[in-house]
Amino acid sequence: MPKPGIIGGAALVALIGGAIAAFAVTWRPAIETIEPPAPQSFDPALVKRGRDLAAIGNCSDCHTAPGGKSLAGGLAVPTPFGAIYSSNITPDPDTGIGRWPEAAFQRAMRSGVDRAGHHLYPTFPYDHFTNVTDGDDRALYAFLMTRPAVRAPDRTNDLSFPFNQRFVVAGWKLLFLKKGAYKADSTQSAEWNRGAYLVDGLAHCGACHTPRNALGAEKVTASFSGGDVDNWHAYAINAQSRSPLPWTTDALFHYLRQGWDSDHGVARGPMAEVTANLASVPESDVRAIALYMTSVFGPPTQDRLNQTNATRAEIKSPPVQPALADTPGASIYAAACATCHASDRPLPYSGINLRLSTALSAPDPRNAANIILSGIRPVGGERSPIMPGFANSMTDDQISALLNYLRGRFSSQPAWTGVEQIVRDARQTETVSLRTSSSPDTAGRTSERGHQP
Repeated sequence: MPKPGIIGGAALVALIGGAIAAFAVTWRPAIETIEPPAPQSFDPALVKRGRDLAAIGNCSDCHTAPGGKSLAGGLAVPTPFGAIYSSNITPDPDTGIGRWPEAAFQRAMRSGVDRAGHHLYPTFPYDHFTNVTDGDDRALYAFLMTRPAVRAPDRTNDLSFPFNQRFVVAGWKLLFLKKGAYKADSTQSAEWNRGAYLVDGLAHCGACHTPRNALGAEKVTASFSGGDVDNWHAYAINAQSRSPLPWTTDALFHYLRQGWDSDHGVARGPMAEVTANLASVPESDVRAIALYMTSVFGPPTQDRLNQTNATRAEIKSPPVQPALADTPGASIYAAACATCHASDRPLPYSGINLRLSTALSAPDPRNAANIILSGIRPVGGERSPIMPGFANSMTDDQISALLNYLRGRFSSQPAWTGVEQIVRDARQTETVSLRTSSSPDTAGRTSERGHQP
């Protein structure tokens, strides 16, 4: 064969081989549909267990759009590549998962592939759910298949090329999806292992609290070092934590269970949704999560303990800071904030002493700006923390002045930069949030965006 023909033939073989390999990597068979099972065919105890697991996994908040029906999908999840909309996971036979057999549900959890064989985007955190046991998957399936069916077709994702092509997801999985159930650490207690299983699995804490690389995967070398979600900063929950006081197991348990802690403040925004769900699950699971995460924080160093003692001493006898006393921010604080935050009333019905605020020690002022703008709205039908929002009564310049004062007055960290732009961005996000989240959700709460003050 002439040389050009040999080269051409080799190129053709390589092309065909590449196409076959790509097909093998991308293609997944569809799983046969079933008739929707009757709700009464599921063991009530299994359904109850699935309900608790779904709460730990925060399923309803991700799969429920503002003002929409529970678990019917349609919530926009912003990513650097565009918006991805959550899917309908009610047992509707046409637009939900009503015709999915349990094997299809398990494949979605373990491999991120739906019943029809389509690769799912990793905004559905199957990179964590692959750790979930068969028994827990079965309980989740039983819970979802006994929920009210809602007809709600999936919304089309708003992604640019090539991210709107599912074969890209298959390539992402080859790089980043590590399959395999959780393996217990024999050197740790059963409670610690339970916490690790939940944190790294259904609770998928790292999905928010771990930074991501350019392709949207968690940076495994920076686990729990802090991340970004919905224009909020999810704080570092390891030894890099900026919390003025170290987290203890008891403090973290109380925070996760009640939504606040006297040494750390009130949970808001995405974290408020998490704590609202954890309030209804077995206490043993929440304590296991707290125990495991305390080990991730690690024991405080001597320097950290010295800082803790100094912070507590300053709370009892605040130092005088004359350089800040005559600033515009000081006047705003005295008029709008001190009545609650400088009082002796206990949490959660008074404001946290701002020397204990993680938001004021955070890398940037996003969370603090968001909470000043939006406030803390009351939970319908419950006694709960409340704080007015100042979006309509303060200008961007006033909020920026207040933030600069709070940082200098109550934090030992260096001054923030770019405060004015962050406030403008936060106001825009707050305006959109108010337009889209004013309808009561299925638990009778009002959805809102805020964070720990």
